[in-house]
Formats: sequence, C-alpha cells, structure tokens
Amino acid sequence: YVIEGDQATLHDAERLHGTGCAVVQINTGAGCHLDADMVARGLESLLPSAHSVVMIENVGNLVCPALFDLGEQARVVILSVTEGEDKPLKYPHMFQSAHLVLINKIDLLPYLSFDMDQCLRYVSMVKASAQVLQISAQTGEGLAAWYHWIQQHRLTRPDRKGLSCSVFLD
Repeated sequence: YVIEGDQATLHDAERLHGTGCAVVQINTGAGCHLDADMVARGLESLLPSAHSVVMIENVGNLVCPALFDLGEQARVVILSVTEGEDKPLKYPHMFQSAHLVLINKIDLLPYLSFDMDQCLRYVSMVKASAQVLQISAQTGEGLAAWYHWIQQHRLTRPDRKGLSCSVFLD
C-alpha cells in the first residue's frame, strides 16, 4: 500500500498503480508536506489489511516534511547519489529523524564524482547511530537488505497491526 504525496498531478500514483500496488494520491496544492489528517484520510481510502506495510511518500523536499509526525512507525530518507554527498549536512533534521537512510542509484557511481565514504561520514556526523543501506532500484542491488529491514521492523512492532514508513526523497 502506498500513500503518494505531491503538490500536483497523479503521475507517480499512476506509475505505482501500474505495478499492481494499491495507491492513493494526495495533492497538497501549495502545501510543502503531508500532515497526519491527510494520511488518516488516505488510510481510510486504502483500507490496508492487517499486518501489511504502508509506504507514505511525502511531498518531495527535505525541509518541511521532517518537522511533521505522520503517525508512521519508521522514517526512511532516500538520498540519490546524483544529488551529491552533502545532503545530510544541508538537511540535518531530516537525517536526524530517519530510522534508515537509503543511498539510491548506486549503479550510477562509475559515472559520477560522488564520494561514498564522504557521504557516509556526513550521515554519521549528523546522526552517529544512523543505519545506512546502499541500493539500486534499477539493478536491484541492495534491495534484499532493504526488504529484510522492512520485515525486521514489522516483527519488532508486535503492538502494531502492520508497518507504516514515511519515505522522503531528495
């Protein structure tokens, strides 16, 4: 299940729906983030089954969304190597609030001047206990570890009927 947040359009939701995923689009208009009421309405529309996973993709910036509790059990920030290794320093609150940092598009590393070691140092400077996984959504590299992380978080929250993760993309 996915709750997709954007200021406008249905493009992302349509792409996700094409994979067979149940998705609800929430457009915020001029707003820069989802809030708990919007997510609650999205959940009412989705009606996720017990013990399922709900991914909440917030509106695409790393500033405003970090400041709002959506009721999620886990917060994941996705850092794209195409955006540079200094994102943790530019947006420290988002990285401090994250349960997991996914460094995505690692398949592009041979073509970029991205310094992975420096990026990992920056993440550690902002949040020493940060858990980081390196992945490529394109090739599938690292996705097994991401799926394992999701499964482990589901199992460590027996008080919950499932797992909801808010996902923030840079």
